[in-house]
Amino acid sequence: MSTLNALIAHNAVTAIPAADSAAALAHFQASLQFETDCSDVSAALASGTPGFVLLDVRSPALFEQGHVPGALNLPHGKIVASKLAGYPQDTLFVTYCAGPHCNGAARGALRLAQLGRPVKLMIGGITGWLDEGLTLVHTTPAV
Repeated sequence: MSTLNALIAHNAVTAIPAADSAAALAHFQASLQFETDCSDVSAALASGTPGFVLLDVRSPALFEQGHVPGALNLPHGKIVASKLAGYPQDTLFVTYCAGPHCNGAARGALRLAQLGRPVKLMIGGITGWLDEGLTLVHTTPAV
């Protein structure tokens, strides 16, 4: 057995070889066209000119319990053309939901894409936001 083979562990991680660098470059570069992260969203919002509209696609009740500052609440099931009419067609939307255990952000992103709107998903959602040490805004319910 060669020294190199002795150093390579055989397990679930190494059983399937990694893609070559060119394929990895294409994959990861493409993934950033579809996703952004909480830290980058926070920094963009703090700049005052984020260049996107942040959509919390959870229910109004969950939105009131805590949401990302600057986010608008538009549940994924209610994303329709009439709700977006006030935004130019090239407006970038960023969706988020509860976290990695929730596919609401993907559902919202799908609906936006079906409407021909540019969209990215904020990976991590509320869970990721809190994991980054960022704070939420709590809304008092309307009376």
